[in-house]
Amino acid sequence: MTDDRARLLAELPLTERRLDLAGVPTVVLEGGSGPPMVLLHGPGEFGLTWLPVLEELARTHRLVVPDLPGHGASGLPDGDLDTDVMLRWLDELIVQACTAPPVVVGRVVGGAIAARHAIQHPGRSAGLVLVDTLGLVPFAPTPRFMLAMQRFLAQPTEQTYERFMALCAFDVDGARQRLGNRWEPFARYAVDLAARPGVQAAMGAVIRQFSLPIPPEFLDRIDVPTTLIWGRDDLAIPVAVAEAAAARHGWPLHVIPDAGDDPALDQPDAFLQALHRALDLEKTP
Repeated sequence: MTDDRARLLAELPLTERRLDLAGVPTVVLEGGSGPPMVLLHGPGEFGLTWLPVLEELARTHRLVVPDLPGHGASGLPDGDLDTDVMLRWLDELIVQACTAPPVVVGRVVGGAIAARHAIQHPGRSAGLVLVDTLGLVPFAPTPRFMLAMQRFLAQPTEQTYERFMALCAFDVDGARQRLGNRWEPFARYAVDLAARPGVQAAMGAVIRQFSLPIPPEFLDRIDVPTTLIWGRDDLAIPVAVAEAAAARHGWPLHVIPDAGDDPALDQPDAFLQALHRALDLEKTP
């Protein structure tokens, strides 16, 4: 465990354990009490990306927060990191780490993985919350967002990370202030991971596969309550995508003002309120 990762984890009511899931050595953060909830992060990130909301969610749920394959402290399978492996990986995570069907909260690529898993494995989850998710339309971020991402991946430094985060977040300075002394280890860990060839390869693999649109007729097969949460100022996947999906599938949509593609980072209180509203809706017969 890196020093920065250890510093971030030390302040949380979560512990790490290692699982073998679909042949992938996986590090999972677990803690809290209540009904199970799985949190799936975005591409090139790590489970601790959910840092701004983990402590609060652990008060109401038993959290299961993995690093995706090839991301964070998790390893890669011996073969290709393809769609079948990713969906088996999530299925085995739910079986091994959850005592009951969980609510699965997935952001960006994590949302697309969660949606495809729900289609393939009906009833395995209790509900879905898709946060600024891929998989609804072809991935077409704004040119400046794509350029900043490419520059960060080509040369991961504190400066290129800050420039990229300035487009991911609505107010990166506000996020820095809210995280306080946790921001520096958080940012250093993100930069360290992005410099690793294995992480870049894994990120590319999951984006290639899970950015493809899921046919609407497949999304209609999802048999559990599904809610969308979206940052109004998302430059990667515009809120219009969420509005169209909500209208097409009848999914409730919570739009969070002054938030980019990671509303839990930009507006943690508003994100938690939206998430709890989504969970309340899922409990309603």
